[in-house]
Amino acid sequence: MRARVVAALLGTVLALAACGTGDDPTSETTASTPESAETVTVFAAASLKAPFTQLGTLFESAHPGSTVEFAFAGSSDLVAQITQGAPADIFASADTANMDKAVEAGVVSGDPANFATNTLTIVTEPGNPKGITSFADLTRSDTSVVVCAPQVPCGNATSRIETATGGDITPVSEESSVTDVLGKVTSGQADAGLVYVTDAAAAGDKVTAVPFPESADAVNTYPIALLEESQNPQLASKFLEFVIGDEARTVFAEAGFGAP
Repeated sequence: MRARVVAALLGTVLALAACGTGDDPTSETTASTPESAETVTVFAAASLKAPFTQLGTLFESAHPGSTVEFAFAGSSDLVAQITQGAPADIFASADTANMDKAVEAGVVSGDPANFATNTLTIVTEPGNPKGITSFADLTRSDTSVVVCAPQVPCGNATSRIETATGGDITPVSEESSVTDVLGKVTSGQADAGLVYVTDAAAAGDKVTAVPFPESADAVNTYPIALLEESQNPQLASKFLEFVIGDEARTVFAEAGFGAP
């Protein structure tokens, strides 16, 4: 009886020892690199969705085992979420004003770095049935226009252009992100909208883009920064460096963004 008990205990010890020798291919990796150490969470302006998604894939390929997770929304909404404690490693804003708010709130680590610029363009339904040819046309009473809310970078740029031109748009709605503006136009809920040239390009034949020279008076600069509460600052810093590097700059240029 005693021999059988000893044998059973010995079998258990040997089985446990086998588990620690690498028979389970995931055991060593799990112990040395916890999941949280392999994930970077990026809060980014809605207009960055296409290029950042591409950059995330490239970064993951260059850093096996890493994962880049994104939350895209209006920059002002993202600042509010971050200052209220939403877990994130990196913040990328569509303007310096909202990044300044994050800095003033004490949630940014180090100095933000500028990585791209963008300007506005008019978008209409395909074929431009209203015959819009200028920024002034957006003030016509027979034209329904949708814009970004003033606190959103694209809305702030719209306001700056109105001030510079003396034009006064009466929008049918003010949206919390540039993608929402684009959606109103592509769904036929508005005759025209003001979005970034990059969003117009990404929409393809779903809209007709109408450039206007006054857009040069309101160029938005995009900054990116590491956040104080980052759970993975080392990997997050690598992603930030990647975003401001030459390979990423090519991706931004192909999407229609300008250099910082």
